Amino acid sequence: MKMKPGEFIALSACTMTLTALGIDIMLPAFGEVRKHFGLSTGSTDTAQIISFFFMGQVAQIVFGALSDRFGRIAILRIGFPLYIIGGIIAAMAPDLPTMLVARFFAGMGASAVFMTTIAGVRDRFVGDEMARILSLIFTIFLFTPVIAPFLGLAIMSVGSWQMVFLAPPLFAVAVFLWSLRLEESLPAAQRTPLSRTHVGRSIVRVLSNRAFLRYTTVTTLLFTALSSYVSSSEHIVGEIYGKPELFAWIFAGMGATMSLCALLNSRLSARYGARRTIKWLLSIYTVVGAVLLVCTWAFGDPPQMPLFFIAVTTMLAINLAVEPNSSALALGPMGNMAGMASAIYGTCFFFVGALIGSVTSHLMAHGVFPLVLCFFVFGLVSVLLAFGDRPQPATETP
Repeated sequence: MKMKPGEFIALSACTMTLTALGIDIMLPAFGEVRKHFGLSTGSTDTAQIISFFFMGQVAQIVFGALSDRFGRIAILRIGFPLYIIGGIIAAMAPDLPTMLVARFFAGMGASAVFMTTIAGVRDRFVGDEMARILSLIFTIFLFTPVIAPFLGLAIMSVGSWQMVFLAPPLFAVAVFLWSLRLEESLPAAQRTPLSRTHVGRSIVRVLSNRAFLRYTTVTTLLFTALSSYVSSSEHIVGEIYGKPELFAWIFAGMGATMSLCALLNSRLSARYGARRTIKWLLSIYTVVGAVLLVCTWAFGDPPQMPLFFIAVTTMLAINLAVEPNSSALALGPMGNMAGMASAIYGTCFFFVGALIGSVTSHLMAHGVFPLVLCFFVFGLVSVLLAFGDRPQPATETP
């Protein structure tokens, strides 16, 4: 790799940041978006702005097949324009349906960028080393939730919500230019033919791998709860708890905690291995979810604000620490099918997770019990899946 590891990690973090920035910076502007489109103050329709962006990740299946055939760089070059153009149209949309369609296409672009980044890491690293590198990338990109809400508020103080929505595509232009330094990670000799038979065979091989299914399911379940919270976070803080002035501070604090937990995971994975680390992280996640569920059931919905946000912050921080480990364990055995495997992996946890998460968000008009229940149930299933895993003989090759 000609690019130095530090620059590669920084660039990978910035490309993945496009997904986070395309969400987090907009959340403080949702109140103005409701006014602009004539929605009621407590409307949950703005959550669809996030959900449609996530659902655009369904395109990863197509991009995965194309990247295994034509290489990672070619697909990266497609993803950036989709993200940029979709973001600009969303900012200028005359109505909410048009905005949602534009957000879907922006999500498609983000999916191409995200998928090629993950596949590029898999092309270069495997196993616990991949988990360590991904944790470092996640640590950097997780600073986005820390600064994005304040950046959104700062932009709104001197401009409009449209200017907030334009910030992500403008940042994408800069990252796109930087990415021109990135070299291809999939040699021509390792590329696979693009045919219905071969693509179908690749999908079957990926989906028949038990480790892939196990850890993709874990990631999808945890992401469902995460996407539901993120989509509804402004509504939860501003409407359910009636503290809109605290939204940016709460979101930033959660982002900082998540980033620190991802950094801690890079050390834990290096010392204890991804498989062992993920089991204990998920155990803590499930215990915290159980405590929050009991308190919500016993003392009323919503629970006390400090209790709710401490518990949710802890679980989301663990979620982001788990994801690099589950990625490494799911994608490690995939070899030259890393592009297709990354695409199926990303599609499952982004599209399926966001789709189910949007249903949960819709149910939280006056309380948070649906979200609390999701945290516990999905955590319980995930910990059972993790402890049911048995290490296989090492056959991984970068």
